[in-house]
Amino acid sequence: MSYIDMHCDTISCLMERKNETLRKNHLCVDVPSMEEAQTIIQFFACFVDAISYESEWTKEQKEQAKVSGGIRKSTWDQAYADVLKMTDRMEKEQTQKLMVATSYQEAKQFLREGKIVAWKTVEEGGVLNNNLDRINVLYDHGVRLITLTWNYPNCIGYPNSTDSTIMQKGLTAFGIETISRMNERKMMIDVSHLSDGGFYDCIKYSKMPVCASHSNARGLCKHPRNLSDHMLKMLGENGGVSGLNFYPCFLKEDGIAKVEDIAEHASYMMDKGGEELVALGSDFDGFENPIRENWVNSVKDMPLLWEAFRKKGITERQIDKIMWENALRFMKETVN
Repeated sequence: MSYIDMHCDTISCLMERKNETLRKNHLCVDVPSMEEAQTIIQFFACFVDAISYESEWTKEQKEQAKVSGGIRKSTWDQAYADVLKMTDRMEKEQTQKLMVATSYQEAKQFLREGKIVAWKTVEEGGVLNNNLDRINVLYDHGVRLITLTWNYPNCIGYPNSTDSTIMQKGLTAFGIETISRMNERKMMIDVSHLSDGGFYDCIKYSKMPVCASHSNARGLCKHPRNLSDHMLKMLGENGGVSGLNFYPCFLKEDGIAKVEDIAEHASYMMDKGGEELVALGSDFDGFENPIRENWVNSVKDMPLLWEAFRKKGITERQIDKIMWENALRFMKETVN
């Protein structure tokens, strides 16, 4: 069964692996495996952990930055430069089978030609560094989705947190300007990793639907990275989608998850936000994923997911929506 995955960190990992490519690697995502699993569109996140660039900081300083920010402007600039390198790397990773698309129509054309579509995204909007022109530059480099925050405060807003004070904080003034500019350029706005206050601000200020590219249900797993029942409802009513995240700690509080738990979140999220809400956002290569039974160890194991959905009582029509229809509809409504 064909599918669209709205988030993986594979390209970021490949930047650190000199002799590996999307054609051949030891990660969760590669072209032969995508062909085998019938991937039709894969979103590739150009991810940067800004604090990792602060090499002189102590562990305590890095922990404090998760709460208060404080990452230097020069560090954000360095991270931005590396994001641009990743977007260029994606161009070089194209093959006769895998092509980068920059519009919905181009993606549809590649699909008609039997190609796998690669979609460029950025995970960590802090690289904008209070400069709206960088949105235009990223757009020109083929980026069509930005995850507004990662795990630290940035110029756009605040991250998910166990601290309720941080979770209530919304977008900054620059963050609201970012939403407006991204709407103008027809770029997808991704609220995964964002604070609850930031989520609601995106719903309020965006003229287009927004997505949570890789987030699950907080009602089943009380992790702040997941979405509350009301957030799922609002996202669905807004015309957005939420991609099921395979990270075990976002599926079960004990961090011990099976493929059935992904199906459980799918069913729950549809109940709260409607059938048009749920998509896939695997987060492959964004977390340690040791090989084990009854689990999606890589894209090769995606058929296990279809079976788990069926066993959960999710209908074939609903499975099609989760696997690709909802994500494709969202792409059509939000990008050029």
